[in-house]
Amino acid sequence: MSKSLRVALLQESNHGTSAANLDAIEAGLREAAGKGVELVLLQELHNGAYFCQTEDVAEFDRAEPIPGPSSARLGNLAAELQLVIVASLFERRAAGLYHNTAVVFDRSREICGKYRKMHIPDDPAYYEKFYFTPGDLGFAPIATSVGKLGVLVCWDQWYPEAARLMALAGADLLLYPTAIGWDPADDQAEKDRQRDAWITVQRGHAVANGLPLLACNRFGFEASPDGGRGLQFWGSSFVAGPQGELLAQAPIDRRELLVADIDRERSESVRRIWPFLRDRRIDAYADLAKRFRD
Repeated sequence: MSKSLRVALLQESNHGTSAANLDAIEAGLREAAGKGVELVLLQELHNGAYFCQTEDVAEFDRAEPIPGPSSARLGNLAAELQLVIVASLFERRAAGLYHNTAVVFDRSREICGKYRKMHIPDDPAYYEKFYFTPGDLGFAPIATSVGKLGVLVCWDQWYPEAARLMALAGADLLLYPTAIGWDPADDQAEKDRQRDAWITVQRGHAVANGLPLLACNRFGFEASPDGGRGLQFWGSSFVAGPQGELLAQAPIDRRELLVADIDRERSESVRRIWPFLRDRRIDAYADLAKRFRD
């Protein structure tokens, strides 16, 4: 492998239908391939609107099997364009059993790995526990031609344990497909705090594990189906290096194919001067397996 890896994050809004969203993704993938990109990260649940703002059994009709129609189209593009693609689909595993699933293609029509979202939120306008069964594939990096990908999904990005376990399993990169935004009722100061916290915690995962990190978020306002306030997704997709340095960042409010070059050798150099894995006190961490230490 070359010393440098060119990556891209495709930050998009919802175009109204699955077909329109996949058309926009195809255009973005073709653009990325034309720029010499090898790895493309797509945003969470990119085929449609963020439907978890309400609890509605009809929304389960959006789900599809994996392999299925969307994975077939994306796999064909991965093979044609010779791209590693990290996609994000609403998986129908069986009747009444659904997951929020990231799917990885390695320059091939065939799926080379999956990750099912482990941490499932249940908050106003993010009613994901109604739709998604917690993942059961663990924190296992997916081996590809560009390295081992530690793929996590959205709410996972707040948990240092998830990033650490991916790092301990040999991940070369951390990747987060994401759908996060503001409640329009919040004032600007609160909005700024939330967005800054989202960026800061993930940069912290990069630092603590000495790994590059990619976070791809959607942007744009999406109305709530029940007439609620809706969500304003804040974009801001970014790539950070292994010391948390920002290598590239997208704007809040528009589509962007964010391209960055990652130095593959930098993690080794950083871990030599900041040997966090060496100095971990694994003999003293048993209480991390408890919900709370009373």
